[in-house]
Amino acid sequence: MAIRAGLDRQSVIRAAAEIADGEGLGNVTLAAVADRLGVRKPSLYNHINGLPELRRELAIWGTRQLTAVISEAAIGKARKDAILAIAVAYRSFAHQRPGLYRAIVSTPDRNCPGMKAAIESMMAVIKAVLEPYNLADSDRTHAVRGLRSLMHGFVSLEAAGWFASPVDREESYHQLIAAFICGVEALR
Repeated sequence: MAIRAGLDRQSVIRAAAEIADGEGLGNVTLAAVADRLGVRKPSLYNHINGLPELRRELAIWGTRQLTAVISEAAIGKARKDAILAIAVAYRSFAHQRPGLYRAIVSTPDRNCPGMKAAIESMMAVIKAVLEPYNLADSDRTHAVRGLRSLMHGFVSLEAAGWFASPVDREESYHQLIAAFICGVEALR
């Protein structure tokens, strides 16, 4: 195999994300990434120090992608409209990028400086959306945790096939977020 021009760390991570989304996170291996990029496996070591680092970098990159998506969704919106917008964008991201989303939530080392920074950026977006409610610090922390838990819990159960009832899942999600908004508004 000839070495592909333009091979860099970012292209390795993107190839891993494509595999994760198309074939599942468990199928992200160095051999699969090398094959996708049309290079030999040892060539990857010029850009990544093995599978654990690749998975960590995939989670960091994915968290940044998710943060960009929810940030964009919140632009120009406030209060309940902003909360609903980021909740819808979060769920949409999880549907469109299932392997990348799985990488985000299954990364083992949340104390890694890069992962920590990426998570803090995502939490900052959620905090900013809740800021107009002028919650006390502890209530804001509870609200951030609650919203993140609602979004993640719903999309995780949905991905696992738990919502088989013919009742509209979209409506269930909107009602869940609406109930959260009512709770936040009651805290003010």
